[in-house]
Amino acid sequence: MTGRMQLGSQLRRLREDRGISRAEAGYAIRASESKISRLELGRVGSKTRDVQDLLALYGVTDDAQITEIMNLAAEANKPGWWQAYNDLLPSWLATYLGLEEAASRLRSYSVQFIPELLQTEEYARALLASARSRGGHEELDRHVEITLRRQRAFFRPGGPRLWAVLDEAVLHRTVGDPGTHRDQLRHLLTLKGVTLQVLPFSAGEHPAQSGGFTLLRFPQAELGDIAYVQSLAGSTHHEKIEEVDVHLQAMEHLCVAAHTPEYSAKLIADLARARP
Repeated sequence: MTGRMQLGSQLRRLREDRGISRAEAGYAIRASESKISRLELGRVGSKTRDVQDLLALYGVTDDAQITEIMNLAAEANKPGWWQAYNDLLPSWLATYLGLEEAASRLRSYSVQFIPELLQTEEYARALLASARSRGGHEELDRHVEITLRRQRAFFRPGGPRLWAVLDEAVLHRTVGDPGTHRDQLRHLLTLKGVTLQVLPFSAGEHPAQSGGFTLLRFPQAELGDIAYVQSLAGSTHHEKIEEVDVHLQAMEHLCVAAHTPEYSAKLIADLARARP
């Protein structure tokens, strides 16, 4: 997904420099204006012929520049690791995983459980087992594997940073046996590149009381933030500025109302020690 976004960003810059509309670009490659928009945002892959036709339309004649962009297009079309699990992943989650890997920063608010990126293997297994009414042990193992591969992809050198606000209820809700939950709390204290805050019960009402959400920010300045809200039936994502702003303002409120990262770590450590 990172390669797609880089390619899309370059194609958008070339199109705008030439004063060509998305509709005109779409006509040149026998596609709609919305297809050009999705291509420039890195939401869809690209055909070699389409990229070549767009470069011709945009007046790109420098061989070195053409080679660079075509190499980027080839790299962008390589399958992501999550595509090996397409039989298990809903389409919205496959899209989200690509965006998550391409992001430079994530900010999340969790109401019920530890976020997937911060879960231990046993915590993830217990949570996934409780949510799945069918499927055998092999399928459960593959779902756990998705969580672990997702973590490895995220916590890579130079990868995104995560700022997570956890509702205090998350720390008290036991998942698995007491030992699993205790180990999960301890695990939170070992994570690098993560800022954790706990929103205490005493914070009372707040703008995000309807549920958790995740904000994604990307390194390309022209790509706006995206807000994802997950539910039992799937996920809703918001890209319109006014919709994202609602979530940004809610996140700012949560970060101010929550304990500091230092006090949050002390609270988590105290709870871990109190667990049998």
